[in-house]
Amino acid sequence: MKFLVLWRMELSLLSREMAQAVARMAAYGARLEAEGKVLVRYHVVGAHGGAWIYQVGSHEEFERLLARAPIFNFARYDIYPLADMSLPADDGTAAPA
Repeated sequence: MKFLVLWRMELSLLSREMAQAVARMAAYGARLEAEGKVLVRYHVVGAHGGAWIYQVGSHEEFERLLARAPIFNFARYDIYPLADMSLPADDGTAAPA
């Protein structure tokens, strides 16, 4: 299962704790990439946040990894489950072109 996560920092919660959480995100993301749980991580230019694509075995695993993110309580999330856009296998029922 793949999930696109767009997250942005909730600047109204700016505090020392939030700054420390932001500082830990790079190491957290690098670990998940090394484990194959995050495929790519991007910074959204001009915004306080990022875009990550998770690849996990279950929805529960995804929720657990997201909840363990250092910035979990300091960010807002848009989450999109992803599906491959590959063509279906040709079973001979398609109309000729």
